[in-house]
Amino acid sequence: MAKDEPPCQAEACSLQGCLNRNTYTPDKCEAHVIALFKCCQTMYETASGDGKAPGSSTACPKPSVVERRLKRKGSNSSRK
Repeated sequence: MAKDEPPCQAEACSLQGCLNRNTYTPDKCEAHVIALFKCCQTMYETASGDGKAPGSSTACPKPSVVERRLKRKGSNSSRK
């Protein structure tokens, strides 16, 4: 990740590339979606764990969206 690149930008770009290659068929890019959401979850948990305001990135949806999506996919194993 470049120094000034927002958190999770690489995962977002990877997802966008997958969607472009697969004619915007989200089912074919599910692994990229989950990777992005896990990155966002880690960013939010790290930011809230140090007492600062929640982290932010233009690559990530709101924390509630991230949490809901990962719970729905059963990939929320790092939540406390």
